[in-house]
Amino acid sequence: MKPLQQKLMNFQAEIGSLAPVEISTPFQSPGSEAGTVNTSNEKNTTNTGDNEHRSAKDNGYTRKNGRLNIPAKIEALGKRYVQFEEKVRSFGYTEALDDYEKRKLRVFNQLNFLQLITGIIVPIAGLFHNDKLPAMAWVVACMPAIVSFLVLWMNAHHYHELAIYSYFALYPFATSVVYMSGMNLGVELFFILYGILSVFFLQQITQMIYSVSLSMISYFILAVVCKHYTYQLATANPFGYFFNELLAIAFIFYGLFLIKKENTGYHLSMLAQYKTLEAKNLEIQQQKIEIAENETLLKGQTSELTELNALKNKLFSVIAHDLRSPMYALQNLFSNIQQYDLPAEEIKSMVPGIVNDLTYTTSLMENLLQWARSQMQADAVRPDMTDISKMISTVIASLRLQAEAKHLKVVCSADAHIYAFADKDMISLVLRNLLSNAIKFTPPHGLITIGAHSMEACIEVFLEDTGVGIHPEAIAKINRNDYYTTKGTADESGTGLGLMLCKEFLARNEGALHIESEPGKGSVFSFTLPAKPSPVPPPPAKPSR
Repeated sequence: MKPLQQKLMNFQAEIGSLAPVEISTPFQSPGSEAGTVNTSNEKNTTNTGDNEHRSAKDNGYTRKNGRLNIPAKIEALGKRYVQFEEKVRSFGYTEALDDYEKRKLRVFNQLNFLQLITGIIVPIAGLFHNDKLPAMAWVVACMPAIVSFLVLWMNAHHYHELAIYSYFALYPFATSVVYMSGMNLGVELFFILYGILSVFFLQQITQMIYSVSLSMISYFILAVVCKHYTYQLATANPFGYFFNELLAIAFIFYGLFLIKKENTGYHLSMLAQYKTLEAKNLEIQQQKIEIAENETLLKGQTSELTELNALKNKLFSVIAHDLRSPMYALQNLFSNIQQYDLPAEEIKSMVPGIVNDLTYTTSLMENLLQWARSQMQADAVRPDMTDISKMISTVIASLRLQAEAKHLKVVCSADAHIYAFADKDMISLVLRNLLSNAIKFTPPHGLITIGAHSMEACIEVFLEDTGVGIHPEAIAKINRNDYYTTKGTADESGTGLGLMLCKEFLARNEGALHIESEPGKGSVFSFTLPAKPSPVPPPPAKPSR
């Protein structure tokens, strides 16, 4: 070592004895004064300066006023180092590794890369600062660099498990060799480092216990129990001994810092994934609720369509029969008049029955048309202020002949000029159907009372008869909108469509049909209607500026 140091000192002395050399700029010849331009070589020197500037720029730094831009060069070198370090940290990445395994691999590669650098720097520093180290010390000093290089090579070639096993086997072995060779170099704290890292990197509990036990037992026996060493670095080179101890502590804290940093990053990424999954789960739950609601709605619609289809079949079967009867009666009457010379008295006796059939048929056709229109225009309700007392009088007049045929008395007891906010055509059909039913099911010489009176926020319309009444089971069917029909007191037919239309039209006009009846004592049908339009909520106020 001394001859090498002597040669370096002589070389520095020779360098210092040389005269300073004056370097000319691209625009100044070596012999010219400052500020004088050498015009003969101006073009060549300019091209040379451009080439040098371009070459320097390609190398990651530039020249400024003929001098190197040192900060730019340092920045470029720093970027290259960061890129190289990132490449080293990503050694061994594969698509099969999850985020947690990649983070562990990054920490493992970063620690090994740092130990590789220190494993190279420490022996080089020992060459210049100490010439009394035994030969075995140089071998031991080079072992960390060899082990770290081997581990990084294994990771780069995707031998991840072998790299981890090699690290936690070779490093404690190399450190143990130092103390078993009779040297105390101040590296005993590295045993603690290996024990701490094994807890984080080793997956199986048996491997973890083995590694921690190996490191702690080696530390206790070689560094605590054994105190007699042939070589003490603390005596030969206190600075080197202190540096090794400080380096071990730095590695412990740096390793813990990297582990904490990657764990925190992993937990944050897991938290972000959890929030994303939670949002997706809530979205899925909402979709499930919507699907369940749609399923319930579809089931209800299916059930409703099934009931409507059954009702349609029943209605058409009744309609097909009831529409043919009066038509056949008329056909027979006119055929007999045409073929036979019927006396007037006989023709006159046949007319009342035909008139009754035609009256029923007319009512049936009107109900059918109204029902068809209501099905095609479900929301076509045109409410207006309607004089209910006048409407009752009109309906009574339209059914006067039917009532007189059965010698029934129809009385109107409505208040004068009582108004309701409702669709005129719909309520008129409701009143006609209710009065027609009362006429049908009231025996001759009976009484029917129809009227209306005002209430607090609505009006009530009622129709009372002295008819045969309705059984509770029939009332339940009517309230459920089930198909229900029966013959009148004079054997009048019905389709069951009238009361269904009444209930539907009243519901669309914010009303409801109520039935009170007792068999043999008559019935009372009543419903309510709004007395005035429902208040429309005011539009939201505009925010003040």
